[in-house]
Formats: sequence, structure tokens, C-alpha cells
Amino acid sequence: MAGEMSRRAIVAGVALGGVAAAGRAAAAPVHLGLDEIKKEGEVAALYHCDYGDVARFEQTLNNIANHYSAYNGDPFALQIAIVAHGGGIKFFLDSLEGTQWKDEKLPAELFERANSLSKNGLKVYLCEITFKRNKLDPSRARQADFVSFVPSGVATVAALQTKGFVYVKVG
Repeated sequence: MAGEMSRRAIVAGVALGGVAAAGRAAAAPVHLGLDEIKKEGEVAALYHCDYGDVARFEQTLNNIANHYSAYNGDPFALQIAIVAHGGGIKFFLDSLEGTQWKDEKLPAELFERANSLSKNGLKVYLCEITFKRNKLDPSRARQADFVSFVPSGVATVAALQTKGFVYVKVG
């Protein structure tokens, strides 16, 4: 299957620290159309993150880690995506300075945990509309190969469900 081979190549490149993956990690997140996101595994789940509560996001990351552990961390057996919009984008910003969350302090390890889960194939889709409404330049998003922009968070949630992703919301 072409999509599966593509996913295997991407995961293998990330796992091995390939030059292509390393080069992309330094680039700004790409902008994807809804038709560009494919269900590539038999089991696929989307975790909906439209909240800014730190404890709830920590639990989301715990649930994702547990989800991967049930499949022995096999990135080909399970496909997981986080769709973040509203307050959920703050966990993927390079800094909260100049945002409505400027007075908050996020635990530094939150993004590192998400980055670690990306080694199992985790993808994060950030809502362009949320960035526009909050007057945030897209360059404020963390620059990581597993983070991409989508036109709309809620439209992405619906599109992924239509493609066979199960819906999970923590809390």
C-alpha cells in the first residue's frame, strides 16, 4: 500500500534520525489540506484537544502513551493524531509571551513528552483559524516534524472521523 510505505518511510526516518527528517524538524510546520490526511493503519484515533487545562493535557499524553503501549509501541499497528484548536494550541507554541496565556507557566516537559510520543508516529494538527483569531503568526508554533497546520480544527475532527479515526476526548 503506497500510503503505508510512505508512513513506514517517515517513521523509519524519524527513528533513525534521517537527514530528511532532521531537515524538516528545523522547518516551520507545513500546512495540510483535509484531503492530505490519510488513515494509514487499521486502528486510528484522534484525540481532540480544544482545552488549555494543563492537568487535562497531561492526562491526554498519558492516555496516548497507554494507547501506544497496548500495541507494544508499534507505529504501524496504531495511528494517533491530536487535533488542537482553541486553548489547545498553547501546548504547541514556542512561547506564551504576547498571547492571552502570557501569565501562565507551562511545564517544560509537556512538549518533550509529545515529541517523545511522535517517535511512535503521533501527529499533531493545529488549527489555522485559531491562530488567525488570536492574531498569532504561524511561525509561533513549535517547529517539529510531527506538527502541521490544518485549515480548521473542528473540520479536521469531522474529516478524520469520516476517514475512520475513532474520537477520543480526555476529561
